[in-house]
Amino acid sequence: MTSIKGSVALVTGGSRGIGKALVEQLYARGATKVYATARDPRTVTHPDAVPLALEVTDPASVAAAAEQAKDVTILINNAGALVGASFLGSPVEDVRHEFETNFYGPLLLTRAFVPVIERNGGGHILNAHSVLSWLANGGSYSASKAALWSQTNSLRLELRPRGIGVTGLHMAYVDTDMAARVDAPKASPEDIAAQALDGIEAGAHEVLADETTRQVKAALSGDLGALYPQLAD
Repeated sequence: MTSIKGSVALVTGGSRGIGKALVEQLYARGATKVYATARDPRTVTHPDAVPLALEVTDPASVAAAAEQAKDVTILINNAGALVGASFLGSPVEDVRHEFETNFYGPLLLTRAFVPVIERNGGGHILNAHSVLSWLANGGSYSASKAALWSQTNSLRLELRPRGIGVTGLHMAYVDTDMAARVDAPKASPEDIAAQALDGIEAGAHEVLADETTRQVKAALSGDLGALYPQLAD
């Protein structure tokens, strides 16, 4: 288990939404330093955060971030993209963009920072998934998050002997820019951030942050008709 107090964390997408809430709560829990990344670091507003320019799909940008943030013990892969492309009707480039951001982005960050975390005595990685990791209603977004879920499960096994814990964070709608057009109940970014950090400190394999997510996860062992009623027609 990893203590937030005294840690050095890096949060991708740390300038708004859940990422911003994570930066705030990391400091509130006693983190020594928090790197908050964004494409434009000027959008990072926390007075104590260390703004860091990062494009998660660019290997050179990721390598530059790892070179600068050599004291990291907690990596939080929060940055993501939502296109929700149709596999049949949308340009393949839209599907590829979502995978580049939501699957390969966290992979590039993890590969860059695992050696850093190891040199610093071990620590933790948290990957932000979605309830749509388990539901195909989101087209390419669902597929990219399902792939990230599988990546997280594999990394958890691979990194455990190396002193690095791995937590997957799953949630439904959150009151952020990404879900601004959705008319449905939403969790607050602050609540999701709090549960995420609780999960890191508890060494949880997964954090299921709301009732919708818990219900969907429980339904995975049942008939597909429970998740997709349209199949019964």
